[in-house]
Amino acid sequence: MNVLLWLAAILLILMVLIGGKKGARSFISLFFNFGVIMLTIFFMMDPHANPIIITLIACTLISCINLFFINEVNSKTKTAFLASMITIAVMLLFIAIVTKKAMIQGFGEEEIDELTIFSLYIGVDFVKIGASVIIMSTVGAITDVAISITSPMREVLNHHPSISRKDLFASGISIGKDILGSNTNTLFFAFIGGYLALLLWFKDLSYSFGEIINSKVFGAEMIVILCAGIGIALVIPIASGINAYFLVRKNIEKS
Repeated sequence: MNVLLWLAAILLILMVLIGGKKGARSFISLFFNFGVIMLTIFFMMDPHANPIIITLIACTLISCINLFFINEVNSKTKTAFLASMITIAVMLLFIAIVTKKAMIQGFGEEEIDELTIFSLYIGVDFVKIGASVIIMSTVGAITDVAISITSPMREVLNHHPSISRKDLFASGISIGKDILGSNTNTLFFAFIGGYLALLLWFKDLSYSFGEIINSKVFGAEMIVILCAGIGIALVIPIASGINAYFLVRKNIEKS
């Protein structure tokens, strides 16, 4: 507990020193997001609740915290929020289909021994729960990429007020290309690093390469990584198009 407090204190000090008020708000947002996730888990325990709808509400709240609370309400956060919501809605439908087809919901055979003392008849749709888990794992990356595109596009317009909507959209795509590879690799190493123990477990079980690839546990994690990458790739043209439309229209109205 003391180690956690010290690490939290160091993080807070660094975020305040480097980011100022925005850094302090970013630190506070961690607790807000944690609260949203805990409430989401609580409501998902109700067998009569729809996990997809709960996930959409939770993603909306998380996006509001990450965009409006940290970066305040302005044109770039509004367009980033709209782009994030559109991307999340598309991804949620896509992920629900992928989860059902891939049959990755529930627990893998490696986990059955630990669950034998519990009842599995809890009345929860594990397909929808699996889809909700995946989309919740990608919402942070989607909002991060969205604001990373809308913010520099606004600066481009400020320096070139006469830029056309097409050229501004191309600038957003160009910015997205620069951050697409790095963000995708960041997600990959974050998930792989977190599940490195899983790979060691597979080694201890003497799994072959084919058994690892076809394992439900490994497959579920790889699907999370791939879906997160797809979400990042989708939000780039969506955010660029929406932001270019609103920025140029607002610039025309001013002139």
